[in-house]
Amino acid sequence: MPDIGSVWSELGGDPALLARVSTVVRPGALPARLPVRELARACVGACALAAAELGAHRAGRVEVPRVTLDDGVVATAFTGERHLLVDGRAPQTFAPLSRFWRTADGWVRTHANYPHHRARLLHALDVPEDPAAVESALRDRPALEVEEAVYGAGGLAVALRTPAEWAAHDQAAALATRPLVERVRLDTSRVRALPPLDGTPLLPAAGLRVLDLTRVLAGPVATRTLALLGADVLRLDAPHLPELPDQHADTGFGKRSATLDLAAGRDRFEELLAAADVAVTGYRPGALDRFGLSPEALAERRPGLVVAQVSAWGAYGPWGGRRGFDSLVQVATGIAAVEGSAERPGALPAQALDHGTGYLLAAAVLRALTEQAYGDAAGGGRLVRLALARTAAWLQDGSPPPGDGAAADGAGAFGAEVGTVPYDGPARWLAETDSPVGRLRYARPAVSFADGPHDWARPPGPWGADAARW
Repeated sequence: MPDIGSVWSELGGDPALLARVSTVVRPGALPARLPVRELARACVGACALAAAELGAHRAGRVEVPRVTLDDGVVATAFTGERHLLVDGRAPQTFAPLSRFWRTADGWVRTHANYPHHRARLLHALDVPEDPAAVESALRDRPALEVEEAVYGAGGLAVALRTPAEWAAHDQAAALATRPLVERVRLDTSRVRALPPLDGTPLLPAAGLRVLDLTRVLAGPVATRTLALLGADVLRLDAPHLPELPDQHADTGFGKRSATLDLAAGRDRFEELLAAADVAVTGYRPGALDRFGLSPEALAERRPGLVVAQVSAWGAYGPWGGRRGFDSLVQVATGIAAVEGSAERPGALPAQALDHGTGYLLAAAVLRALTEQAYGDAAGGGRLVRLALARTAAWLQDGSPPPGDGAAADGAGAFGAEVGTVPYDGPARWLAETDSPVGRLRYARPAVSFADGPHDWARPPGPWGADAARW
């Protein structure tokens, strides 16, 4: 079962610091057959502890600030896109063609939120943009045939598999050989000293510059978290690939957003890279390599850089170069089968693979920065890498939680238990603010620790509205 102790060990953290974490257990939050609440708590807890640790080092504190995890705020953050309101309007989280469809021998799930993915799906099926036409085209075709045909056209469709069927897949075998959090030292260069911190709130990432080359959803969650902790986060997108406005509003807190053509604007990108401390990429593996953005190429041009990568299926195996999203990974890995019924596949109560992996990616960046500046093997660039499908395997390891009691909940793995309180909904963990894109209702940050920040320093602005400069 996912717990903070196992992931903290994978992050290279000192196990003694786990005693600084305590938990408010709220039965009923993120209900599922799989231990989603435990995974969410572990991911947020590891990130908060990594932030508190780095903050203590930079502030010259002997003790790491205490971290209190509350299942309520964690559950609300993990479903944050569902709670978002823009001028009172709820956004559409999935487009009409992003859903489950029956096939001749089972089910497929498609993802067509972005216009270019929708166009490729329709091209592969040779149908107009009409749900009835898509349904008719899929009804008599085998699921695996649909999966390959849509993938071949550059679209996104995945056949439903059981856990056993996924375990027999070559991609699952490739994932099984990898740790949950991959950590690689890229070079042995000296890195600049992190300036000391004083006062409150304690901002562990203050003064750090983060290049955000990510798209929905895990990568933006990670960089949004680094922005919360004080980093100057600059998100860069290709001018011809606009982000969905509501999606950008949800994950754009604390950041600036600019557009840059990586081919035509190469000199500007090199200027940004030269002054960056962290680069986070979330495109499918290999997609950015032609622009010289592989981890090794980035580290060669900017020694000492922390490079963080997240992908759907991993950077290896037969599916290493495939596009993917949380909903599709749930379907391929057997989660949708476990959470569904004999009549229809199901889904987790949140996009937990995206959110969980996002917090783990931020935690890995924070721990890499700590090791660079204060570790026994200080200095050197670092690569940290995660994959949604590997997080899915972690979620499915072991048995589901036996119940909602405090002992069964595993709170002891998180240090002292503050108490057990029923979950009564998200209302107390929602906030409102004015922003350049309208009046926003949003989920409060899940990552917090004593003397740390309680909210982002700035609301999101329009996509691409900022200049591509530090």
